[in-house]
Amino acid sequence: MTDFPHQHTAHCESGVMSTLLQYHGYPLNEAMIFGIAHALTFVWLPVVKLNGMPLVSYRTPPRSIIKRTCRALGLKLSVQKFARADDGKTALDNALASGKLVGLQTSVYWLPYFPEQMRFHFNAHNLLVYGRDGDDYLISDPVFESVQRCPSEDLQRARFAKGALAAKGMMYTLQVPRQPENAAAELPAVIRRAIGKNARQMLAPVFFVGVKGIRTVAQNIEKLPEKHDEKYQKLFLGHLVRMQEEIGTGGAGFRYIYAYFLEQAAQICGEPAFQAASETMTAIGDAWRQFAAMCVKQCKKPAPDGCAKIAAFLRGIADKEEALWRDLKQMK
Repeated sequence: MTDFPHQHTAHCESGVMSTLLQYHGYPLNEAMIFGIAHALTFVWLPVVKLNGMPLVSYRTPPRSIIKRTCRALGLKLSVQKFARADDGKTALDNALASGKLVGLQTSVYWLPYFPEQMRFHFNAHNLLVYGRDGDDYLISDPVFESVQRCPSEDLQRARFAKGALAAKGMMYTLQVPRQPENAAAELPAVIRRAIGKNARQMLAPVFFVGVKGIRTVAQNIEKLPEKHDEKYQKLFLGHLVRMQEEIGTGGAGFRYIYAYFLEQAAQICGEPAFQAASETMTAIGDAWRQFAAMCVKQCKKPAPDGCAKIAAFLRGIADKEEALWRDLKQMK
């Protein structure tokens, strides 16, 4: 397979699904995949720790974009995991020999084409393998501008790394694809259903998810000065910024992707209100970026009322998101 149609995208899972589907004739970009999978969310899980701090997530769990996209479009993936690494390698080689484009879940840490400073133990990075040249696998990794090469031994380590979200060599290929024309005809209805589902996620009546989850975090920030010393306050705020801006695509980044989805939805569904919602979502993304900047400033130059101001600003974001999702819930 030569001249592979590689895509450089913002996020690995939505990028891989977009490239995989486009390769099979489905012209859906990353934002459309992300929206169809109703992948935008906010989750605050204090019982799950990451480097000693509560887990914060701005998207649905790993693999959910893959599963939900296929379910929404009526497509089937052949998914395999392996107890033995050698079996996983044989299965990958056989799939490539038969001309298949193969998706893999891997660990970032063991991929040598990643700059050393970007490698960390994260076992849910998705990429595509489109061929093999000698002992090297030819890889389309959506977070890179161009295709990459990876030695066989390194890819094996990346596929079978231990720890949280261990992939166990997970590989997937598109199986018995539907006619793209049929999927395109159903796309307006698929989009509207996905928007409704995403609205319900963000308006969930639990304290750690969606809009309520954002308000819970605001409350925690407001109480930082009375419960913790300055060192912990800096660690906490720094953790929020890291989870928003550095892990995956981040809170603001995901909202920009969803805004582009809504812009496309306006055209496909003939719904001008989706265009207005897209512009609002972009502004909300800007507000999340401003929130991160406020946290950084408080870490560098702590002010007595800094945490209170940050909490108030975050509550304002929650109010904007709630109003938008209630409108979208009515529109869907």
